[in-house]
Amino acid sequence: MSAPPRREFNVRIPMRDGATLSADVTRPSGQDPVPAILLRTPYNKNEPRLADLGARAAERGYAFVATDVRGRGDSDGAFDPYRADGRDGHDAIEWLAERAWCDGRVATMGGSYLGHIQWLTALERPPHLAAMIVAVTPSDPFVEWPTGTHGPMHLCWFRLVDGRLAQNVAPVDWMRAYEHLPLATMDEAAGFHCAHWRRDLEHPTLDDHWEPLRYQHRLGEVDLPVLHVSGWYDDEQIGTPLNFAGMAAAAPTERARRGQRLLMGPWGHQVNRDRRLGDVDFGPDAVIDLEGAQFRFLDHFVKGEDNGVGGEPPVRIFVMGANVWRDEEAWPLPDTVWTPFHLRSGGAANSRFGDGTLSMESPAADESPDVYLSDPAHPVPFLTSPTSDQIGGPDDYAAVEQRGDVLVYSTEVLGEDLEVTGPVRLELFASSSALDTDFAAKLVDVHPGGFCQRLCDGIVRARYREGMDREIPLVPGEVARMEVDLWNTSHVFRAGHRIRLEVASSAFPKYDRNLQTGEPLATGTRMEVAENRVWHTPSWPSRLILPVIPAGRAGARP
Repeated sequence: MSAPPRREFNVRIPMRDGATLSADVTRPSGQDPVPAILLRTPYNKNEPRLADLGARAAERGYAFVATDVRGRGDSDGAFDPYRADGRDGHDAIEWLAERAWCDGRVATMGGSYLGHIQWLTALERPPHLAAMIVAVTPSDPFVEWPTGTHGPMHLCWFRLVDGRLAQNVAPVDWMRAYEHLPLATMDEAAGFHCAHWRRDLEHPTLDDHWEPLRYQHRLGEVDLPVLHVSGWYDDEQIGTPLNFAGMAAAAPTERARRGQRLLMGPWGHQVNRDRRLGDVDFGPDAVIDLEGAQFRFLDHFVKGEDNGVGGEPPVRIFVMGANVWRDEEAWPLPDTVWTPFHLRSGGAANSRFGDGTLSMESPAADESPDVYLSDPAHPVPFLTSPTSDQIGGPDDYAAVEQRGDVLVYSTEVLGEDLEVTGPVRLELFASSSALDTDFAAKLVDVHPGGFCQRLCDGIVRARYREGMDREIPLVPGEVARMEVDLWNTSHVFRAGHRIRLEVASSAFPKYDRNLQTGEPLATGTRMEVAENRVWHTPSWPSRLILPVIPAGRAGARP
């Protein structure tokens, strides 16, 4: 039996400003120096799962260091999300590299907040950072919430990290809090005061306030192998494929470009937890030995072991619907056929009982627009539990699609399977009676029994249709082109199913309600009903662009 690992608790790691971070160190019992794995968390380094992970890392020849970030747990300072984490990460890595038990090679790992701060640390270029494992990583500001504000449910996260220890979010009536106006005092409706929430609301465009949180425009500066992990139903999924593709194309060295790996499963924000998500069972292969995959990655790129990782395809995806894993050579897939499905109707696409269709044929003549009333007092619901642990899933939208303010466009019943794998987007031509409104879109798989399974979705706020760095009001009644990013999916629509697109002007509470007055987002309370129109004519050809993968393609590896 091997000797138990050595453990040291509350080790103080000095930062450049004199503050110290608290770390728990687990390392092999032998005397030889080994590589270190650094995990930094705002959620308590004393979790039993981290102690267990540390023991398994020691068994594999790594020192494992779990650290409370500044201002959380046992670490010094005040918690200001993300803003000191890049510098602190640099200092922690370089301090670890100097320990007698460390051989100078340090890798980082972690998900969500723990993933984002790895990118911020990498931009500080610590010389001894050797590799990163980043999971379910948030994107730059306004990428996953392109509305000028955090989504209302982010307030639940702010409550969770309010203070030095994790707070109990269960007693709050979150749905009632999310309905509170103005947004600037929504924290009071949830029973606490949040300076971070209020400060961010003062910056509804991409200005200098957000620069310390941004990294995706600087991926070309990161010279590291990276394992990128997420799930198709991760509520922060959009960043992971973007980061992989950005690094594979722009990392500064060939070694780094070839050292990118992407792993996407049928999971939510808590990856690899269960074969089921909501009402959908993704089969016995949905849960994998993720920890084994992570250590194989580190063994190769940190220790230099020739364990086969270097020769494996860089992309591994779970194809939903078929419920199989597949290896690929790039993301998006090189043989993707970007296929337009045109929005068509006789002017009555309202609800799933309307006449909206998705057609391979573009309109040859003007068709009547689809018209609906958007009322912020009665927003279209986004199906989710009220806390921020997991926002949405493969939920059934059949009931929501009965609303007249939801436009529904469907294909005919498919005669054969059709795979959609990659980024999904909607080119929309729309007009409104209001100065500002939203257009939310959702891709749905309609099963033969009537189950309407959400796959992916997105939103555009009209005032930001030309970019998040400026606000441009609509001209009431004037048609404008807008693009909705519906994020990514990998899914086989089976024969007998239909492909469906929903278009509405709200998805609450995933996104805040657009009050449709054009007033400041933080302080507005007055609501207006807007008459919104979706156009599909030869001049204004609204269309859904799907990444269709040819059947029977060569080179696909199970």
